[in-house]
Amino acid sequence: MSAATGARLTLTGVAFAFNPGAPIFRDLTATMAPGDVWGVTGPSGSGKSTLLSLLAGWEAPTAGGIERTGIRRVGWVFQNPHGQAHRTALDHVAYPIIARGGDRASASRRALRILDELGLVARAESTFAQLSGGEAQRLMLCRAIAAEPDLLLVDEPTAQLDRTNAATVNGVLRSLAGIGAIVVVATHDQDTVTACTQRLTLDRATIAAEGHRS
Repeated sequence: MSAATGARLTLTGVAFAFNPGAPIFRDLTATMAPGDVWGVTGPSGSGKSTLLSLLAGWEAPTAGGIERTGIRRVGWVFQNPHGQAHRTALDHVAYPIIARGGDRASASRRALRILDELGLVARAESTFAQLSGGEAQRLMLCRAIAAEPDLLLVDEPTAQLDRTNAATVNGVLRSLAGIGAIVVVATHDQDTVTACTQRLTLDRATIAAEGHRS
């Protein structure tokens, strides 16, 4: 993984409100750097997905600021995995490598290594439609990693999964600290939070950012 090691996200007094309305969160301050996986938690409506949009630059805060340093590529893994039904798992992961200028042979080798790391190499020639929900979620993580983002945003990765598949995805999340990107995961799942290395809690009354190790 060759994401920029100097990437940083610095949040200073960030607040967001829909117009009109009171802020859904406020006074959010944190520094995010490669090597940590941030778990963003909070009740429904606290703004977890909105915060991901702010970090990606898709939305602007209504107060405070977000300084982005060295963020060139942003990857996003959505709550419900979307793929091309008749394309193989290998194709899904090789494509972003080819899109960056890699040849098919080297892209396939790199894609197979990523699939192997996430326990999917045996499914490399299976189509997206043939994958289980947990496999599809892991495949989207593979594809995002193959794109070598500087910032990887993951939205509710286990919300639609049974506990067995959720445990598999959480195991993958533990490994994401090593990909050299800033990783931010929005989740309701306490097991997913435990898989992260840093925690950021959203609440209308209190905003807290704390580091922890699982």
